[in-house]
Formats: sequence, structure tokens, C-alpha cells
Amino acid sequence: MSFWIYLLRCADGSFYAGHTDDLDKRIGEHATGACGGYTATRLPVELVWSQDCSTRIEALNFERQIKGWSRAKKEALIRGDWNEVSRLAKCRSGNRD
Repeated sequence: MSFWIYLLRCADGSFYAGHTDDLDKRIGEHATGACGGYTATRLPVELVWSQDCSTRIEALNFERQIKGWSRAKKEALIRGDWNEVSRLAKCRSGNRD
């Protein structure tokens, strides 16, 4: 079974990170407000990034990691710019090159 980590852009421009074992179903739930919580009050939402993971723990850990990232780092992830993700991680930790 695959698990997914995903990133939604909400109507107010904010991002929401989550994980699931059924991406299509979960995005549908977010889109209709059926999930309640954060995204239900910020409709419509748009799936802007997703990645499959081999275990639920891997997906959950990646979700938690992304939730701690800056907006710029999330935007680099969406673009697939891993060099920028890495650079922003170094800047945040104080290891500026």
C-alpha cells in the first residue's frame, strides 16, 4: 500500500500539508469541506504538490517536517527546486555559505 504526502494551496494563499493512503479521496474531502478544520474555512483548495511514500510513518514524518518549513521553502518544493530547498535549510540553521 502506498501513502501520500501532499501540499494544498488554500484560497487565502496559505498552505496545508497532510498525508493519506487515498490521495484522490482525501483531496475530494478537502475540496468539499468534509474534512473540517483548517481547509474547510479556506476553500477552495488546490493540490499543488504530492509525493508517494512507502510507509505511513515516512509520510507522517515528512508532513511534520514540511509543516515546519518557511513559505519560501514550500514554494521551492512545489517547483521541484531541491537546490533551493537545501539552500533555505542551510540559511535557516545558520550555516550560510
